[in-house]
Amino acid sequence: MIDLHAHTNISDGFLSDRELIKLAKEKGVTHLAITNHDTTKGLQKAIDIGKEYEVVVIPGIEISAYDPQSQKKAHILGLYVEPEHAALKKVCEPLLARRDYKSRRMVQKLVEKGYDITWERVMRHAGEAAAVYKQHIMHALLEQGYTNSIFGTLYHKLFSRGSQHQPQGIAYEAMEYIDGSLAIQAILAAGGLPVLAHPGSFHNFEIVPRWAEVGLAGIEVRHPSHTPLLEKRARELAAKFQLIMTGGSDHHGFYGDVQAWPGEMDMGAETIQALLERKQKASCCQ
Repeated sequence: MIDLHAHTNISDGFLSDRELIKLAKEKGVTHLAITNHDTTKGLQKAIDIGKEYEVVVIPGIEISAYDPQSQKKAHILGLYVEPEHAALKKVCEPLLARRDYKSRRMVQKLVEKGYDITWERVMRHAGEAAAVYKQHIMHALLEQGYTNSIFGTLYHKLFSRGSQHQPQGIAYEAMEYIDGSLAIQAILAAGGLPVLAHPGSFHNFEIVPRWAEVGLAGIEVRHPSHTPLLEKRARELAAKFQLIMTGGSDHHGFYGDVQAWPGEMDMGAETIQALLERKQKASCCQ
């Protein structure tokens, strides 16, 4: 089985690289892409651990982006990237710094609202993560007895962006992302293949034609958030724009919103072959 989207505790996943790879092996996964948010930290170590478990670890990343034209968020997977490549660092290090700054502001807002929480307590849960995420803040609140889950009523009360149906969260902080076309260029420069992640969750399918022109190589078809209808739409776009269809569990473990086990969103071994062929073709054309 193939899983082309998973997270460790280097970003907002709960499991360490060894724990995730061991779990993937137990679930029958042969190829696992570790795609932490906005960082390739620890990927070489994960690749070496994968060899111990006979699991091929594909070096990846998931860059937080947006589309200036539609003003919609987008996550872009980079598969087979060169870890720690300068092009990735250039676009991702400012993102990580902003995320840490915003997380500090969220914690400060919670303190001002009377929540018994400290930045130091949040940092203990963040551990080796390249930045602090809302899951780490929620874990600290869970530890203090404010909730019994990472996602749920309290999460939305604190962090919701706000809509006509739901007020803005009391600790909400807007996050500035990068133009998705720049993320695609950075992934290509790092020798990787850019894949639009879970387009159904952001309802950003209209981005595909424009980003296919600047180098988008794939689209995530199978994802825990995709209904059959959303999956069908992703497949149609893949066929129309000659994009590789991928699938992944987006596994976060205890820190996950929608849970799926590694390997559940398998697209088959032919996906790996298609990716490698596209990568080789891109290398020949450089």
